[in-house]
Amino acid sequence: MVSNEVERGQFYSRARRTLFGGRLRQAQVEGLSAVLDVWQARTGGGKSSQLAYVLATAFHETAATMQPVRETLAATDALAIRKLEAAFAAGRLKAVRTPYWRPDADGKSWLGRGLVQLTHRRNYEAMSAVTGMDLVADPGRAMEMDVAVVILIEGMRGGSFTGRCLDDYFERGREDWAGARKIINGTDRAEMVAGYGRAFRFALE
Repeated sequence: MVSNEVERGQFYSRARRTLFGGRLRQAQVEGLSAVLDVWQARTGGGKSSQLAYVLATAFHETAATMQPVRETLAATDALAIRKLEAAFAAGRLKAVRTPYWRPDADGKSWLGRGLVQLTHRRNYEAMSAVTGMDLVADPGRAMEMDVAVVILIEGMRGGSFTGRCLDDYFERGREDWAGARKIINGTDRAEMVAGYGRAFRFALE
């Protein structure tokens, strides 16, 4: 675990070369730092493979911005909803049966938000209990960095998203980088995210 300034500098240097194309923007550094800080606070450090996979997930789910984003990377909920509707109408969201992004009777949309794309009201309800924030009253709070980081880390540690958790894939010497994608989204882009995870593991060593 990168626990001091020198180690973090080495981590950023390695991550810059292997994952960020040789350049880290300030917002990316801030996002990486937020994940490292909360991981240290909540786990005491250690389990670098698990941390690496958490970082890899955020890297993938945010299109490498390391900042909380809306689904489709839209700047507003309204734009995200329009993009999702267009994709659904065009048949590009074949796995979606119920358009979860459509505003409910209270005008709230349960589209994906955060460092890991939190979707559906039931998941906002579950993560409200984990974060201590009422995300049902205000789902937009999942876009706040301090909330988004807790959702990412505790959701993956506790199996809140799919019932699978980090310990299922990284424990007692086991490292199932591809299988760990089931924590978030089945096998979608599993090998790609596995590659990011291994690169973050190298950066953390």
